Amino acid sequence: MCDQFPVNFPSVKNRNIQTEFSSGDVTSDGGVMLLRAADKKLNLLRDVSKGLPDLRDPKLIKHSQLSLLRQRIFGI
Repeated sequence: MCDQFPVNFPSVKNRNIQTEFSSGDVTSDGGVMLLRAADKKLNLLRDVSKGLPDLRDPKLIKHSQLSLLRQRIFGI
């Protein structure tokens, strides 16, 4: 068992996110929260998005290229 202190992440939609390593295996999806926090701090995907041309018709765009990129990367 790991007795490390809890790790707090930035809030998401007014919900607090905290990891604790004392309850065994709960989910395998927790890594996405760490990835999101790292991206928020480093702005890596924002910079990647700026380097990719967006060839879509602006009148038909509903979601930004950045939000689609984040959805795809975090989903993988």
